[in-house]
Amino acid sequence: MTLRFALAGAAVALATSPALAQTAWDMPTPYGDAVFHTQNIMSFADEVRAATDGSVDITVHSAGSLFAHGQIKDSVRRGLAPIGEILMSQLVNENPVFGVDSIPFLAASYDEAEALWAASRAAVSDALEAQGLTLLFSVPWPGQSLFLREEVTDPAQLQGVSFRAYNNATERMAQLLGMIPTQVEAGDIPTAFSTGRVASMITSPSTGVSSQAWDYTSHYIDVQAWLPKNMVFVNASALASLTDEERAAVLAAAEAAEARGWEMSRAETDTQIAALEAAGMVVMQPSDALATRLTEIGETMAAEWLEGAGEAGAAVLDAFHAD
Repeated sequence: MTLRFALAGAAVALATSPALAQTAWDMPTPYGDAVFHTQNIMSFADEVRAATDGSVDITVHSAGSLFAHGQIKDSVRRGLAPIGEILMSQLVNENPVFGVDSIPFLAASYDEAEALWAASRAAVSDALEAQGLTLLFSVPWPGQSLFLREEVTDPAQLQGVSFRAYNNATERMAQLLGMIPTQVEAGDIPTAFSTGRVASMITSPSTGVSSQAWDYTSHYIDVQAWLPKNMVFVNASALASLTDEERAAVLAAAEAAEARGWEMSRAETDTQIAALEAAGMVVMQPSDALATRLTEIGETMAAEWLEGAGEAGAAVLDAFHAD
């Protein structure tokens, strides 16, 4: 009996020894496994696990299965989950800097989006740090374009059309176009269309394909209005609790994930637009009248954003335009 207890005590000591300690992190994300953002995050988790010999083990909970999209940031801030991913512009009500990448036509290409991220990254990082969060990396969606049930060449055709919004910027754009916005998460898009809650949307071709937009829309107008980003962040205390080697491994994997994610996003754009076309959607460029109206709306929204963002926002735009 004494020997048995001695062996059991030895086993407990080994299991709790620093050499064998494991940090297990649950990571909520809003999007499904087929979405390239999720695939990139899974690769990030694999790289952290490999680089730390399994001492930091990140389990990815995709498609809002652990926390809903709107709950993820506060869950990480409160330590309910150590790490998470959200759409950056979802936090624009907390700080306008989170919405700088959703100003229509401010940065409407990957090169411009990279320059805008370089100009705004420090401000975003500081805003997260003030809440006990550490920015790890950010990856853009392909450019946001219009999904409609008919060909639209005159902006007046959009008056009164119900519209799926997913943040303040899309809601405001819809209002300026005379459309009727309704907030709908990506996973609820097919239901929202089938039940008549919405009849149009602006989103990436990736979301269009993953939600099978050809089942409820017919036309894709390639306006490439902006490239909104998802961001991955970690509870600062959780990051600080790692060893120096583990923390360095997480940060190195994050840097690699950001570079890889941007390349995945670029490749995704052409692939998914082609998939929409192959599924029977009409892919077209905006008419001059529609492009002109959208540009006007972009200028209005940029001025509104700057008014709310103040000197900090002006500094971001100055750095962007100086690049």
